[in-house]
Amino acid sequence: MSQELTVPSLFSVKGKIVLITGGGSGIGKMMALGFAQNGAKVYIAARKEKQLQEAVGDINKVSTGGNAEYIVANLNSRAGCDALIAEFRKRESKLHVLINNSGVTWGGPYNDFPEEKGWDNIFAVNVKSIFYMTAGLSDLLAKDATNADPGRVINISSVASVEPSAEGSLSADGNGTWSYQPSKAAVNHLTSTLAVKLVGQNVTVNAILPGLFPSKMTAFGLRTAGDEVFIKGQPTGRYGQASDVAGLALFYASPASAHVTGTHTILDGGARYTRQAIAASVKL
Repeated sequence: MSQELTVPSLFSVKGKIVLITGGGSGIGKMMALGFAQNGAKVYIAARKEKQLQEAVGDINKVSTGGNAEYIVANLNSRAGCDALIAEFRKRESKLHVLINNSGVTWGGPYNDFPEEKGWDNIFAVNVKSIFYMTAGLSDLLAKDATNADPGRVINISSVASVEPSAEGSLSADGNGTWSYQPSKAAVNHLTSTLAVKLVGQNVTVNAILPGLFPSKMTAFGLRTAGDEVFIKGQPTGRYGQASDVAGLALFYASPASAHVTGTHTILDGGARYTRQAIAASVKL
């Protein structure tokens, strides 16, 4: 029996229910726009209600058969994750796609890096929330899922997870993002661990590792160093844009990726190779 291999069949997310944490701005909003424009029902969650309201308005203006709603949530603790999960369960009895996108960073001096804001909060939001959100919603992801139409978990990591430098143009002089890179490396490993755990329940788990995209997290560096500094390090001659991350997320959520799990896809336009070449050329 032959399969339907047309693009509308392979890449359809129409009618899917999607929850995106950190969906009020940046990459999260970009992905939400992509799903809504392709007929999915999208829930976005974040701390700032006004920002969520504005994002939902923007998304619903361009949605095609789908729509967006928001839930106010703070995912820096298990209690915050549980509260979001409980509110989602009041509204839906099934979840097709969970995108763990919430993330924070902190810059500080190497010799005086704060423990609570610099380490504890970073790992709580970037790593711990992924575990608790996924564990708390696994039953809804697995409900009615099959090996041809599995539930999906997409974790948003970072190319920083595979690059060791914590000091650069994205942080102030004398500061480094000492905890961000390790937290995102942990996201990659947790993605693999969850993929092994959930594959028997017909749930796939994959990670996207974005490079430079305009967002609140990169705004300081882009503003202080200037666009030209960063563009020089981009082999494609540009930053990441909405179509890049939305396209990859749609693939991970569509029938085309039903047999894909445990992967970590770098989305940086090849910029890591440029930086490696520069590093290799430095004579110590």
